[in-house]
Amino acid sequence: MAAAGVLPTYQRYVNGVPVPASRKTLRLREKYIILLVFVTFGTVCFGAFFFLPNLQDRVTMVAVQKQFQNAGQDLFFPKHEDIEKGEKMKRHDGVVDPHKIDDKIRLQINIENDVLNMKQTDNRPITEGENAMELKLIREEKEKILLRNREEEEKKKKEEKQKALQVQKDHSGHPGAQGGQPADPEVKGKRDRVKQMMKHAWDNYVKYSWGDNELRPISRKGHSASIFGTSSLGATIVDAIDTLYIMEMDEEFKMARDWIAEHLDFEGSSELSVFETNIRFVGGLLAAYALTGDQMFKTKSKVIADKLLPAFDTPTGIPYSMVNIKTGSSRNWGWASGGCSILSEFGSMHLEFYYLSAITQDKKYLEKAQKIRELLKQLEKPGGLYPNYLNPKTGRWGQQHVSIGALGDSFYEYLLKAYLLSGKEDVEAKEMYEEALKNVVEKLLQTSKSGMKYFAEYKSGRLEHKMDHLGCFIGGTIALGAKEFNDSKKYTDLGADIAHTCHQSYDRTAVKLGPEAFRFDSSTEAQATRSNEKYYILRPEVIETYFYMWRMTKEQKYRDWAWEATMALEKHCRVEGGYSGIRDVYQENPTLDDVQQSFFLAETLKYLYLIFSEDDLLPLDKWVLNTEAHPFPIKGVNPAALA
Repeated sequence: MAAAGVLPTYQRYVNGVPVPASRKTLRLREKYIILLVFVTFGTVCFGAFFFLPNLQDRVTMVAVQKQFQNAGQDLFFPKHEDIEKGEKMKRHDGVVDPHKIDDKIRLQINIENDVLNMKQTDNRPITEGENAMELKLIREEKEKILLRNREEEEKKKKEEKQKALQVQKDHSGHPGAQGGQPADPEVKGKRDRVKQMMKHAWDNYVKYSWGDNELRPISRKGHSASIFGTSSLGATIVDAIDTLYIMEMDEEFKMARDWIAEHLDFEGSSELSVFETNIRFVGGLLAAYALTGDQMFKTKSKVIADKLLPAFDTPTGIPYSMVNIKTGSSRNWGWASGGCSILSEFGSMHLEFYYLSAITQDKKYLEKAQKIRELLKQLEKPGGLYPNYLNPKTGRWGQQHVSIGALGDSFYEYLLKAYLLSGKEDVEAKEMYEEALKNVVEKLLQTSKSGMKYFAEYKSGRLEHKMDHLGCFIGGTIALGAKEFNDSKKYTDLGADIAHTCHQSYDRTAVKLGPEAFRFDSSTEAQATRSNEKYYILRPEVIETYFYMWRMTKEQKYRDWAWEATMALEKHCRVEGGYSGIRDVYQENPTLDDVQQSFFLAETLKYLYLIFSEDDLLPLDKWVLNTEAHPFPIKGVNPAALA
């Protein structure tokens, strides 16, 4: 501390380092250098003023403007022939984008017009010398270029449209992708009415919930059920796209196709139903591919199917019900008999995975579905029946509950349709279907006191005399497969009996639309008795059976019943914002549930449209409809099966 007191008081420090004191005056040599710089600068300026040539007469403002314009022309507006050579004006496909040319030409014309306007504002005449004529000629030439570009663009659009139509024609040539217009004006009018219903449902979905999974037609906003997770996946778009195509709603189809191509994305972290994603998304995309040949649909369906595969990583190969599409983690519903998988879910993978393997030449999808069937075939079935629950870890049956309705339904459907889709080569599927149907007929088929046939449910050793709306599909499926058995009339008649019973479940309500489930006891036939079974959510299964029975028998009553259902939908379910389900079908003025289900567009309206069409639209010897009514081509008889 004592040493600091001897330092000069004028000394400065920076970061502890002494800084020398600055000088107050310049040295003599520095003064001479500064004087020399000023003298040199003055000499140069004096010489420039007196000795450079006079350019006043040679350079005018017009010339300067022209030079800037030419510079702008070269820099910002390449010549049209240069553009055609591809200099920095190419699109990704190597084709000149005329819009880019047009935009730049229009910009230059606007600049030139502004220059002329500025001159007119300054009250200076635009003379020949100022290139007024040249500007006019430039504008005329560029207008010609614009016109030519527009013509080329229109020509290109026309060629692209023709090309797209040709692709569609090639695949529409696959029997029955479109068409089927009835000759009878009355029937045609009914078909047109169904098409108008489709447009009403679709337009309101587009208006109020585009990109969402489903529509709330009263609230006029998007809706999503838990089966779709938390993401907006456009379920209605994918589910409805083949219906739009079949009904020849070209603009709507293109809108749906473009959204799928640009926005359908399964990359988010969301837990989805494996079954619902398979039948709606994978099935819908595969059907669109089969109908149109558009490779985009095939690519998208493969991507989504791959997202489902982690659910199959179980000791038995039986998939879990839910899969997280980001992490691949899987689980079963908590309520499903101690962690079991559900028969109707894991038993309804075969059609989609079979067709996907066929068109991608990748066997892994079919192998997954085939492994499920192999296990089911080996397992001992109690009383020859398939319970609704199976543990994917142990391979053991869960609760002894058997139903051809909810939890069991589409398993039986897919056995028959797998056989048909294979061109009748999959004999194993036929044998399993025949045995399963034989046993449910023997053990579950019942007759009411008035003679109505129905399939009861089996629960822990006793019958419950209840049939689900979902179970009403079985009448059509039995009729579809009847010709494959020796006693075809027996099964056709049984299909008709089930159709009659399910029609009665509709006819005995106030709104002429059937409940979610109906019962038979000493005082009730084909009616719901519990409040939680009285709702109708736009389901298709009864109309589905009408469709198959119409195709198989041509009995007019099936078209009549379908029209009754059509009018009931229009009267009680149609609202300004779309179509809604009903909370109680036994009320004259029922409250609505405010949900337009995606399957209403995929199935209900499609089946109605097919009923009022000729049989050459989706002929059943060329196409198989999955459980969501998405059509797949039959091997060996439909060229789309080989695409």
